[in-house]
Amino acid sequence: MSRVTETGVEDVEGQGRSSARSDEPEARREVRWSARRKEGVVMRLLRGESLDLLARETGQPAGRVAAWREEFLAAGREGLKSRPVAVEDVALGEAQRKVGELSMEVDILHALLERKGNPQSPRRSK
Repeated sequence: MSRVTETGVEDVEGQGRSSARSDEPEARREVRWSARRKEGVVMRLLRGESLDLLARETGQPAGRVAAWREEFLAAGREGLKSRPVAVEDVALGEAQRKVGELSMEVDILHALLERKGNPQSPRRSK
């Protein structure tokens, strides 16, 4: 039998379960963070605890913890709207943004190739 604690899953005797190999140090293994665990960290952050201290305590980079906070706040903002955006619409908008970003990158690279005097298509006909 196991129980879930704030730091992870422990069995009844208190020994932490690990999917890490025996030759891999415990500190180096990557633990999957559930939404509930992330929420707990974000709530502590929103209550005024230090970002640096929380990052050290959880073993996560401060940037990742701050990103969790921003994602949490953005999702909460959607819930407060009178007509919340459907999850599919959010995913579609994000995909369209990424396509636009990549398209601009391709255009810039084509312009750089032209400026260097290289043809637009680097392939040669046989």
